[in-house]
Amino acid sequence: MAGKESTGAKFERAVNIMARLRAPGGCPWDCEQSFDTIKPYTLEETYEVFEAIDNRDWNELPGELGDLLLQVLFYAEIAREAGYFSINDVLDRLSTKLVDRHPHVFGDVEAKTAHEVVKNWERLKAEEKSKRSAGMGDRNGNLESILRGISHAMPALLEALKISKRVAGVGFEWPAIEDLFSKLDEEVHELRANLVKLPAPPAPGRATAGARGHKIPEELQSQIEDEVGDLFFTVVNIARYLNVDPEQSLRRTNRKFRDRFESMEAAARSKDKRLEELTLEEMEELWQRSKSTPK
Repeated sequence: MAGKESTGAKFERAVNIMARLRAPGGCPWDCEQSFDTIKPYTLEETYEVFEAIDNRDWNELPGELGDLLLQVLFYAEIAREAGYFSINDVLDRLSTKLVDRHPHVFGDVEAKTAHEVVKNWERLKAEEKSKRSAGMGDRNGNLESILRGISHAMPALLEALKISKRVAGVGFEWPAIEDLFSKLDEEVHELRANLVKLPAPPAPGRATAGARGHKIPEELQSQIEDEVGDLFFTVVNIARYLNVDPEQSLRRTNRKFRDRFESMEAAARSKDKRLEELTLEEMEELWQRSKSTPK
């Protein structure tokens, strides 16, 4: 009976189903897919896993995790057909990495806190990278950067977090969090120094607060983008220092803002009005009320 199958048998069944779908006489759509065409679905399924977790929807999460696992099986089957690797290679790599990266569990290294585990993890990754780099330097004999392997394709917040973790792992780190807040003040000051160069705003009207009805010189726009980027990068470092996932933290704030804003809209509708018909003071009153409304 299917219910009595072992985890290994269930996994093998999923692998075989994927192979059947791609085989001659299988699903025409599945047969047409490639590494590149599957990528958008992988991202979509990842976000759906996040949403199920955020919603604490434990009935939905197994299905979403299955959809995410399907992406792995899909890539592995395409690779097997091309002779690149198989799902067994994926599993072997994973098991080896888990054992090698957890010497405090499978070896004699000591790590009593999560922070110590992370430090060991970053150190081991650096050592692995150093071994792979040995004898593989550039034409000038320089070893490859410790940042090599951090994808440019991932969300910018995640990339910034990975970069800051990687460099902190080799000691390029602020000694104390107060130094990071000083850096944040510095970045805010530099941004403000560029903002004073902005052209004068148009005459006041009912435009959205912050909107500017004029063209900013290209060079100034580039400088402002750089300073805003520096500001984001410093905040990501503060989050890392505090062991906060900046992506998850921002998602929580987005969710909170959406709930409060939708509460404002509902309050306005109860008065037969739209938000854009209210004054800024009236909207602020609704906003403050939404913040005190229990969810």
